[in-house]
Amino acid sequence: MLWRILMGEDAMTDTSLTHKQALAAVIQALGGTWDTQRAVLALRVAGHEPKDHEAAGKAARTHLRALAEDRVIVRPDPGEAVYRLP
Repeated sequence: MLWRILMGEDAMTDTSLTHKQALAAVIQALGGTWDTQRAVLALRVAGHEPKDHEAAGKAARTHLRALAEDRVIVRPDPGEAVYRLP
């Protein structure tokens, strides 16, 4: 917010990211390999707090698969649920 004020932008809009968008942004910023555990942590940091660990893992896997379908990330080894940037 401070940078918007410094840059002369008075209008503030709420541009909240979806959990999928937030995960994509973190993956693109950090790179490396991404498995369910790392995605769960990134989603928690982004404010996604599912009811339990099982739900957190399910949400993370869903978002990872969706990002792979969108070609944001790739799954180099079909035998492992590990993703990376293309």
